[in-house]
Amino acid sequence: MTIETTDAEQQGAASTRTDARIDVRIDARYAGLSPQERVVADFLLEHLGDLAVFSAADISRDTGVSKATVSRLFRKLGFADFKEVKDHTRAMRGQGVPLASPSRTGAAGTPDALGLHAAKERENHERLVALLADGRLDAAVDLLAGARNLLVVGLRNSYPVALHLHQQLIQIRSGVRVAPQPGQTLGEELAGVGKDDVVVLVGFRRRPALFDRLVRLLAASQADVVLVGDGTARSYAASASCWIECPIDSDGAFDSYSTAMALVGLLANGVLNRQVSTGRRRISTIASAYDGLGELEES
Repeated sequence: MTIETTDAEQQGAASTRTDARIDVRIDARYAGLSPQERVVADFLLEHLGDLAVFSAADISRDTGVSKATVSRLFRKLGFADFKEVKDHTRAMRGQGVPLASPSRTGAAGTPDALGLHAAKERENHERLVALLADGRLDAAVDLLAGARNLLVVGLRNSYPVALHLHQQLIQIRSGVRVAPQPGQTLGEELAGVGKDDVVVLVGFRRRPALFDRLVRLLAASQADVVLVGDGTARSYAASASCWIECPIDSDGAFDSYSTAMALVGLLANGVLNRQVSTGRRRISTIASAYDGLGELEES
């Protein structure tokens, strides 16, 4: 006998899952909420990025809805109290889910939006410098400079960082590739990677599900692995020859990759300084090719 469930029942079940995001829970329950509960739900959705600065009393005051109704909505959404709601949204942001209210994303009229942004950027770069002070930057540069072949791998949001690193390194030395190529899977690129090769694996948060398998495959290849990522990639550090953490937190909804791009410059300049003679000859050869092909505009 087949038992069919209604859309409302399916939505209700989804909203009670403790692993469901709060926005998913609200969407699933919204049709069944009272008008006052909807006001609170709308407020939560608008302020997911800065709920930490509110209390339940603040929400009650700002929405004009009683504290009892606010608490009742939390329970309907599967949270014991507002602390659980705040912990939940904090965990979402830590996973890279873009969350912010208009007051945190530089909307018109926001006081000192640029100042807040600049302060967070300074904090991230200062943390990067502190993390590199133990010699891991030099260790990474030594690996990149001494590798037989270099493969730079980046997936999803990590790909632009990998592409930029490839673009810099290929001007200094030969044997540098980036993966995956457009329209290609990773298998073709990983074939033949082994001893005396180096793989730079860029893995910032919201990585694809295959990332764990990729790390294990590279660890078994005997190639040295330089792992670059934010703090959520730390669990993979033991499988890498060198681990470099780049803070990417921002004051707004989206992560900032300025530290990652700064690291690209540090690595590329470090490799060039290890191979000044051959590196400069290659740069000169490439520049001559640019001129011969007329590829770059004249300044």
